[in-house]
Amino acid sequence: MQIFSAAQCVGYAAFVLGVSAFLQKSDRRLRTLNASESLAYAVHFTLLGNPSAAACSLLSSARSFLSLKTRSPLLAAFFIAMNVILGFVLAKCGAGWIPVIGSCFATVAIFFMHGVRMRMMLLVSTLMWLANNILSGSIGGTLLEFTIAAVNTVTIARMLKLRAQVSEAR
Repeated sequence: MQIFSAAQCVGYAAFVLGVSAFLQKSDRRLRTLNASESLAYAVHFTLLGNPSAAACSLLSSARSFLSLKTRSPLLAAFFIAMNVILGFVLAKCGAGWIPVIGSCFATVAIFFMHGVRMRMMLLVSTLMWLANNILSGSIGGTLLEFTIAAVNTVTIARMLKLRAQVSEAR
């Protein structure tokens, strides 16, 4: 594995875009940067020879851009169906289904959940992408998903702590 190959450099760019996305206070900027990160991921996984992860990333990018305009359940169903279809077409082994399932979980979370439940579902998705990235040899992607998992876990803990404090105050 070459640390500075074209594939890994695109993965590092995805890392920077992804971390930048989660630093945003504006939902619109977060979604825009997240969509850009997913686009970089699509190129990254194409260069690494992981077509199912590349296709799921491309769909995630489109999903994020479209979520700027709507949160339609029909659109969510479309993205889940497309991920599953691409999985059947592109997944060459069981590991090829990891990003497919992770993307479906993220779609459900983004379109149908909020608060702690949404973040927990996104954490499951993140852990699936972390496994995919480790198996794919993605250095930047592994760092990105590990960072997102850590930040999301801390945020979930803070939200649960706040919820408990509010319950005690009642």
